[in-house]
Amino acid sequence: MIKALWLALGCVMLALGVIGAFLPVMPTTIFLILAVGCFSRSSPRLEKWLLDSPTYGPSLRAWREQGAVSRKGKTYATLGMAVGYGLFWWSAQPSWPLALGVGLFFLASAAYVLSRPKPANADVGDNVSDQ
Repeated sequence: MIKALWLALGCVMLALGVIGAFLPVMPTTIFLILAVGCFSRSSPRLEKWLLDSPTYGPSLRAWREQGAVSRKGKTYATLGMAVGYGLFWWSAQPSWPLALGVGLFFLASAAYVLSRPKPANADVGDNVSDQ
């Protein structure tokens, strides 16, 4: 039963990652990182499939093994957060407390991403369009 829940959650995370590959303001790699984690508890075959992906595998392995994010990944992540916050501000016209709360969340998230080391293999993730 628990294994089936991890599998279902992994499939949801994978679907969100695929959607994120086509929507510029939605992240891809974070959902794939979560999918790999779920699949590691439910489906070694799907876990291996993601880790062996020519496009996302190097970034996923760098995160898993080193907690590392490429320079390009950091750039896309922070730009995506900035664009996402801009769209939120423009479309939702939030109250000041909500705008401040969401802004602080994005700033903390960006600080975390930027604080990650770069992969030992400098080429990891440089061919990935959205991290």
